[in-house]
Amino acid sequence: MSSLFFLVSGEHPTLPFSELKAILEAEKYEYQVLEKLSQVLRVKVDIDSVQSIEFRSALTRVCSIELLCCSAEAEEIFKTVRLAPLDEFIQKGESFAVRIRRVGENAQHLFSKELERKLGKLILNKAKGLKVDLANPKKTFFGVLTDNKFVFGLKIAEIPPKLFVQRRPRQKPFFHPSAMPPKLARCMVNLAKPKAGDLVLDPFCGTASILIEAGLMGCRALGLDVKRRMVGGSLRNLLHYDIKPEGMIVADASKPPTVKADCIVTDPPYGRLATTLGRETHQIIKDSLSTLQDNLAGGRRICIAAPKSVKAGELSKELSLHHVESHFVHVHRSLTREIIVFERS
Repeated sequence: MSSLFFLVSGEHPTLPFSELKAILEAEKYEYQVLEKLSQVLRVKVDIDSVQSIEFRSALTRVCSIELLCCSAEAEEIFKTVRLAPLDEFIQKGESFAVRIRRVGENAQHLFSKELERKLGKLILNKAKGLKVDLANPKKTFFGVLTDNKFVFGLKIAEIPPKLFVQRRPRQKPFFHPSAMPPKLARCMVNLAKPKAGDLVLDPFCGTASILIEAGLMGCRALGLDVKRRMVGGSLRNLLHYDIKPEGMIVADASKPPTVKADCIVTDPPYGRLATTLGRETHQIIKDSLSTLQDNLAGGRRICIAAPKSVKAGELSKELSLHHVESHFVHVHRSLTREIIVFERS
């Protein structure tokens, strides 16, 4: 195993870390968490895992081989870098750059640009025949200042959020104002831990935000919705991204067709723009989960979004489900979503 560190999105305090761990577990990588810092997770894991994280993750930003971790003090940083085996990771004639990222207001006494320049000089002195290329370097040494620490290493992957921006709800052929943002939809799919080829069921498919992300990850997609219009719109959106679902069915999620799925990921209707057919959200979720859980094998997961006020996580007490974790996502003044992960007992 290698020592790696991951810079994650600052959009949420807990979801990025849970998503990372869920991806590693879904892909069957053994790992050891060394330390969790603000927006940084230090991990011992097979370096091949980075390919899976780069392909799957919504909330990871940079993956790096860790070369050192020390206190965020200039003297300690330069001393530790001089001792680090940097020359093992860059060859004569290669170009490089140094990039430093600061998390929040950490280590304000250090200036990022000055630190980049001085570390660049140290690397030039340590390995001969190198050249600095700030525009298009062959290798990028990457450091993060966080929680009064400096984590530094060689960047091996960067995940730009651009593709998720291009899949925003209004960019799709079929739009509904209650549609889930693609990054959150992708994160929820990852929390359910499917592998490529697994069948992901969304019993409240809406505009197919969740199924699109599952399909783009190589999963098979199956959607239900009580409204024929939403099923038709979901199909349009899926085909727009060249995703051919296993099926799109007009059905009530509390009385679903018998289908064996590998995981369930869903965002049931709530709020004034959603179709609830006059039923309370809590009752919709309870009735649906009590039936849908029978479609899963033991140990498989359900990831569901619900208003915090519904307290859907407590439903595990009434059902054959283990409540793994919950994350709370503020949407606007009157809505905070609870992202809940259940596991079939």
